[in-house]
Amino acid sequence: MSTELTGHLLVSNASLFDPNFRRTVVLIGHHDDEGAVGVVLNRPLDVTVDEAVPPLAELVAADEALFEGGPVQPDGAVVPAEFSDPALAGVVAFGSVGFLPDEVDDADRSAIVRARIFAGYSGWGPGQLEAELAEDAWLLTPATAADVFTEEPERLWEAVVARLGPAYAILRSMPPDPSLN
Repeated sequence: MSTELTGHLLVSNASLFDPNFRRTVVLIGHHDDEGAVGVVLNRPLDVTVDEAVPPLAELVAADEALFEGGPVQPDGAVVPAEFSDPALAGVVAFGSVGFLPDEVDDADRSAIVRARIFAGYSGWGPGQLEAELAEDAWLLTPATAADVFTEEPERLWEAVVARLGPAYAILRSMPPDPSLN
């Protein structure tokens, strides 16, 4: 299997009712035969990075929100970043965007153009994501740096669905919980 999903966005479809992923946009940072890992891009938390993880505060703007990356290891920090030299990323997702390695020295920090801090991540075991895609739980589209570092994360799902084209207009207009309609 190739890693064709690395660097793509998973956009939750109407059939995905798991509350962890309802109306989410997930950046797939790595995908191979062992499974996939990524972060939910559109769930900012009501806490800032400097309040929650002070050692990482210098990587982001003052008062930047901490994001919920997914249900796996919510006490761990995951840091996607845009790099002036992508070779310094621990894992490259696409282009100049990747994930910080566990250890970053000061020289490498200067290569970070911008970063975002996530609590936890999203993960899929071997074949699990492929099965969810076959069930149309997710829509796929290539990621951009603008998606990863959007200034309006709360509107990212709608914006990416709109980008998919007019065939998805009905999906955008659905209420977050169709049972309440």
